[in-house]
Amino acid sequence: MLGFCRGRRKFLLAFFTLLFVPAITWIYLFNGNFDDGKTVSLSPLDTQPQSPRYSASSQRESLEVRVREVEEENRLLRKQLSLAQSWNPSHRHGNRSKTYSMEEGTGDSESLRAGIVAGNSSECGQLPAVEKCETIHVAIVCAGYNASRDVVTLVKSVLFHRRNPLHFHLIADSIAKQILATLFQTWMVPAVHVDFYDADELKSEVSWIPNKHYSGIYGLMKLVLTKTLPASLERVIVLDTDITFATDIAELWAVFHKFRGQQVLGLVENQSDWYLGNLWKNHRPWPALGRGYNTGVILLLLDKLRKMKWEQMWRLTAERELMSMLSTSLADQDIFNAVIKQNPFLVHQLPCFWNVQLSDHTRSEQCYRDVADLKVIHWNSPKKLRVKNKHVEFFRNLYLTFLEYEGTSTQGTGCPSEADLQKQLSELDEDDLCYEFRRERFTVHRTHLYFLHYEYKAEADDTDVTLVAQLSMDRLQMLEAICKHWEGPISLALYLSDAEAQQFLRYAQGSEVLLNRQNVGYHIVYKEGQFYPVNLLRNVAMRHVNTPYMFLSDIDFLPMYGLYESLRKAIVQLDMQNTKKALIIPAFETLRYRLAFPKSKAELLSMLDMGTLFTFRYHVWTKGHGPTDFAKWRTATTPYRVEWEADFEPYVMVRRDCPEYDRRFVGFGWNKVSHIMELDAQEYEFTVLPNAYMIHMPHAPSFDITKFRSNKQYRVCLKTLKEEFQQDMSRRYGFTALKYLTAENNS
Repeated sequence: MLGFCRGRRKFLLAFFTLLFVPAITWIYLFNGNFDDGKTVSLSPLDTQPQSPRYSASSQRESLEVRVREVEEENRLLRKQLSLAQSWNPSHRHGNRSKTYSMEEGTGDSESLRAGIVAGNSSECGQLPAVEKCETIHVAIVCAGYNASRDVVTLVKSVLFHRRNPLHFHLIADSIAKQILATLFQTWMVPAVHVDFYDADELKSEVSWIPNKHYSGIYGLMKLVLTKTLPASLERVIVLDTDITFATDIAELWAVFHKFRGQQVLGLVENQSDWYLGNLWKNHRPWPALGRGYNTGVILLLLDKLRKMKWEQMWRLTAERELMSMLSTSLADQDIFNAVIKQNPFLVHQLPCFWNVQLSDHTRSEQCYRDVADLKVIHWNSPKKLRVKNKHVEFFRNLYLTFLEYEGTSTQGTGCPSEADLQKQLSELDEDDLCYEFRRERFTVHRTHLYFLHYEYKAEADDTDVTLVAQLSMDRLQMLEAICKHWEGPISLALYLSDAEAQQFLRYAQGSEVLLNRQNVGYHIVYKEGQFYPVNLLRNVAMRHVNTPYMFLSDIDFLPMYGLYESLRKAIVQLDMQNTKKALIIPAFETLRYRLAFPKSKAELLSMLDMGTLFTFRYHVWTKGHGPTDFAKWRTATTPYRVEWEADFEPYVMVRRDCPEYDRRFVGFGWNKVSHIMELDAQEYEFTVLPNAYMIHMPHAPSFDITKFRSNKQYRVCLKTLKEEFQQDMSRRYGFTALKYLTAENNS
């Protein structure tokens, strides 16, 4: 009995030591208070004036040092507790109690969480609040072209910090789904899963609610997430598209464990006076609890909400309030707040740093001391980056960092991933001198379709034609000129980095010519690898043509004025719908950067005679366009047929169902030649249009043509790829493909 008492005294001594020493240590370290829910600085340098960047890095370094010290102290105390427990049999079979983080957002390292937990736990070696490979579920409502771009920036900020697998649930309209499905499919970030839910099918659920918010009907769809998301999904973080994360989203996910009783909604208090009323004369907001809550960041306990019959709850509230309010001003936020006003027990209030709101009339500056404390920035104003805040430059720089951050750099996780999607690479010989060329064929490039707003209305007569081209940043100046020369739809693939994509966005939004053209589809293919993937770019542009016919051009060519209408007439005259034809548009070039563009064939012929224009590449690559027979074209008044010859690479108009370009050809050389050969193998007729023309404008040599001219290995590999392509043609087309080998040997 005496031994038992002694053991109990040892246990109690160790327990209270473990409980109070870390507590005193942390109080000393924090050197602050938690009054009124305000955050505390973790830095002893808080009284010194610092820049936001220096403050954040200094605090993190100081915190890491302190965490290691406290963790070591806790390790020793846990050891003592373990020894004391060995004297007390009652602890061997006690109930296990799962432990979680003590305070939301007080740190982002597992060691910090372990240190806090150890001081308040009945057993050692507890698991962290969020398991390493636990999947975090995120729901986002997204509709349209602009919102799709915003989602990318949000996702990049989440991926940058995350350590856990992610499952995104995207409630998207048809436009956003097309864009984002392709983006995630080509992004190939490990441990990220994406599901889509048709927002258009949900319209009937909320369309009865009059809404004045700029987000429109989609701003109400968070109300129906309990019904929309899978019944098996128990909890989800819901985010607006104009959010930027400054920390690991797992910290926010861990806050679910702080919910108590009937709490089912995690929300940050609204940081403006909107719900207090009196912002202007006759300002009458919806009912809310105090300042109300902002719904840009929501933690939803879906399983409990369903049991509470959330659908019935919010609908009855909305119907009642609409009798006097007539419409919502802040979409779903008004209805959430009206429900909370009647049922305040539903809310677990989050610290303000989980949703720092930069809206009009904001008071967000009063909820934090230092920008290093912040976790989530919310650009919830129509003005977006033009809002006023004493730290707006810091916020803007953080946002712009992720806006231009290379998506290929987003970190993965240490969790098991699915099967390797680029398994073909393992079959390549890395010692092959042409390995890099072969590898490019299997490289998956992140692709953002319809980067800008796009509208196209199909023509009734099925003769519409889209100009298809590809470009990089150094050819951007051609866009306005092409739009002036071609009034029909255009499909462009742009090969850009993330930073260049933002430069392009600013350029396009500042161009009156481009802003007035809604029928141009801009598809961003993000840079990866050392070669310019010219044929991949062409294929991307071709796949997103919405017309029955395509004019396959290059960005440095200007089509003649009126070519769009001329081609549409030729489609009818030459019965393109029922025949396999490739209509050739003769190509010319000028060496002058300023050119009085010919307005007719007669004017062009005059310029040819004067030496102002030339047939394209006549002086360096006559075989490329020689079969067009320019001598015959000068006097032709009707279309005429020509035969394929080796190295022929004209610019053609074809039906949308024509074969794609071969991806093995990158950079300079044989990229168009191989495609024309494929058309010939599929028995397309090559027909030259007598009154059509296009003119190549001069520019500095591309990086790839420079490599071709200066690098012998480049030319050797191109020859090897060409021979392999011809062998593939022989296998696919048999006897008819032998002529390509014969023609090559005779050329």
